[in-house]
Amino acid sequence: MRISFIGAGRVAHHLAHALSQHHQIIQIYSRSLESAHTLAVQVGATATVNISEINPEIDLMLIAVSDQAIASVIAEVHQHLADVLIVHTSGSTDIEVLAKVHARAGVFYPLQTFSLDREIPWSDTPLFVEAKSEDDLVLLTELANQLSRRVYQYSSAQRLSLHLAAVFACNFSNYCYDMAKQIVDAQQVDFSLLYPLILETAHKVTQDDPKRMQTGPAMRGDENILNMHQQMLEDAHREDLKNLYKLMSRQILQSHHPQ
Repeated sequence: MRISFIGAGRVAHHLAHALSQHHQIIQIYSRSLESAHTLAVQVGATATVNISEINPEIDLMLIAVSDQAIASVIAEVHQHLADVLIVHTSGSTDIEVLAKVHARAGVFYPLQTFSLDREIPWSDTPLFVEAKSEDDLVLLTELANQLSRRVYQYSSAQRLSLHLAAVFACNFSNYCYDMAKQIVDAQQVDFSLLYPLILETAHKVTQDDPKRMQTGPAMRGDENILNMHQQMLEDAHREDLKNLYKLMSRQILQSHHPQ
């Protein structure tokens, strides 16, 4: 299959590298020539910053840009790719953002966190596909199966719920790790001492219902510890962390000790 990309960021980087093992990457478009060129060289493609130079002789165009840019991108490129299947890689953007402009529209969404300096375990990464036509859905499913053993044909509404859940499971939890590190750094305590706890917590929620796995002073309703922790944060002049601690503790209390 002949595949091109619009976007040269983290998602495009990892998908282009993965797909280049099975298919020919033709072109990388980006507003930054340097970014487009860097990725293009790595996957044996050409780079461009001009929409008018997009090669229409392809089978698939993947739009891997920020969510808010997808609508403007499809408005610009669809006329150059009238008969080409165009998909976006977003978890939170409805397929109709493409379909209302372009007939052959689809979605190719990997549920994963992407960093340029870390490899992606593609075989275990869930991939979600959607398309306006049955033929294109079959094509995208086959493409996804080449990368992952966990491929799902989900609707936009289902995918959006996953994306929202992923913010809680990944982005918010990572910020909790950041806050934890700030707390121990202030006392010159080694953050790595928390690694076994972090890993065991993550492992447990893959084995059972997260609510059943909840531990800690709020789950136990231990007001003495809750008050002590909040006082520590107040003494450290961390009203921001104190407010978050109170909010999250209150939610856990309400969940496990409903009035």
